[in-house]
Amino acid sequence: MTSAGSTPTIKSHSTGWLFCLLGVLCLAACNSEPPVVQLAGTTMGTTWHVTYVTSGNDVAQSRLQQGIEEQLAQIDRSMSTYREDSEISRFNATAPNTWFTVSPGFYSVLSTALVVGRTSAGAYDVTVAPLVDLWGFGPGPAIDVPPAESAIARLLAQVGQGNIRRDSANSQVMKLVDLSLDFSSLAKGYAVDQVANWLAGQGLSRFLVEVGGEMRMSGMSGRGDPWRVAIEQPESTGRSMATAISLTDVSVATSGDYRNYFEVDGKRYSHSIDPRTGYPVVHNLVSVTVVHPSAMLADAWATALTVLGAEQAMAVAQTEELAVYFIRSVGEDLVHSHTPAFTGYLAEAQQ
Repeated sequence: MTSAGSTPTIKSHSTGWLFCLLGVLCLAACNSEPPVVQLAGTTMGTTWHVTYVTSGNDVAQSRLQQGIEEQLAQIDRSMSTYREDSEISRFNATAPNTWFTVSPGFYSVLSTALVVGRTSAGAYDVTVAPLVDLWGFGPGPAIDVPPAESAIARLLAQVGQGNIRRDSANSQVMKLVDLSLDFSSLAKGYAVDQVANWLAGQGLSRFLVEVGGEMRMSGMSGRGDPWRVAIEQPESTGRSMATAISLTDVSVATSGDYRNYFEVDGKRYSHSIDPRTGYPVVHNLVSVTVVHPSAMLADAWATALTVLGAEQAMAVAQTEELAVYFIRSVGEDLVHSHTPAFTGYLAEAQQ
């Protein structure tokens, strides 16, 4: 229900991941040799795509499709907050101070998230789920007015990765307070890594895996050169290219707040919730692209740096020697910048 005098505008609560792939779009017209095959499907409320260059000794396409889908289905059963029977949903329903045995994948994703949380000084926190839900960006219904301050304060008391305990010897996890985990900021990246590792195990060496916009590349593209990816211009309507990058044997992920938000009386409320305050971020950093060997870490760091804002994000990215491309909104202009580690990817794309 809308409060008196407010005029809400609800934007789509889709994932809004911000990549388009160059090269793959023209493969059919590129006469590439050897042939290139594309597979696709749906998972975790989004889509996945795999493009691979054949070698003559490849596993049958049907077997690859089945194997990819099995990998993704296993991750969905473990990490989807949209499934009541998933591993993460069952953990979230567990009472505090109770050890909960988790799968190796779950333990690995949680451990990675905790590292990024510590390194980002709390700007990234996978216990932020109750606040994300409160603001209408979780599995529940969307909202058209900001939640009450008292509700935010109450849930903020349940947020904090310091309330998580782990037992690596027994692969167990325990929460000290009634908190909930949300892996949506790195589960797709983890899925990309798992599929890529599985494809490599099938003997493939030249491929691109994409899940919900997160990507990982191996070897050269069907043209015989590195894969080319376009970073999207952060515009709420329409799609255009901000710049292109060229890369291989790495992963790339982008986070932005320009498509997933709602407005009330002209004020925008982003889906990027700062776990330190309980409120959506209000700075002018609108797009962050991270290149990293791990798609899971690229995914998590893109989210963490988005929450930090331009100045702090640049400082942390340089300290951690991350390859990052930033786009800020300054008045009517979009200002681009990047860390030194990102320079090579831009230079290669211009060749």
